Amino acid sequence: MALLPIIYAPDNRLKLKCQEVHEIDESVCKLMDDMLETMYAAPGIGLSAPQVGDNRRILVCDVAREKEAPNPMKMVNPIVVWSSDEIFVAEEGCLSLPKHFAEVKRPKEIRVKYIDETGNNQEVAADGLLAACIQHEIDHLDGILFVDYLSPLKRNIILRKMKKLKRLKEAA
Repeated sequence: MALLPIIYAPDNRLKLKCQEVHEIDESVCKLMDDMLETMYAAPGIGLSAPQVGDNRRILVCDVAREKEAPNPMKMVNPIVVWSSDEIFVAEEGCLSLPKHFAEVKRPKEIRVKYIDETGNNQEVAADGLLAACIQHEIDHLDGILFVDYLSPLKRNIILRKMKKLKRLKEAA
C-alpha cells in the first residue's frame, strides 16, 4: 500500500463528474487500499478517488470511533437509492479543504447500492455520521464540494483562503 497525494481545492479536478467503473480489477483494489491508507494517515473518515487524482467512481470511508475496531467500507459506483425526509445537520470538513469546517444539512438516513471490492453488488442502510460521510464522498464523485452547500460569501472566503495557502506552499 502507498500514501497518495491529496488534491486541495480549488482544483478543477475536484469539480469533474467521475466515470463509472466497469470492471473490478487489481488496479481498482489497489487504489481502494491506497485510499484507505491515505485516509487513515490524514486522518479522515472518508476519501473519494478524485481527491487523489483518479476520475473513477470509487470511495472509501470508516466512521469507527477511536477506541472501536476499524470498519472500512470500499464502494465502487455508489448510488443513493433512498433518503429520508428527516434532515441531519452536522459539521463537515474535507481532506481537500483542510482546517475548514461548516454545518451541512443532509438526509439523516440513506440506502446506497454499490459494488464491493470483490465485484459483488451490495446495499447498505446508513444513518447519522455514516450517512453524512457517504453522501459527502458521493458528492465528490459528482464534482460537488461541501462548500457548495454554503452561502456564496462563506464559500468564497474559504476558497480564497485555500488559494492563498496554495500560493504560499508553491512559493516555499
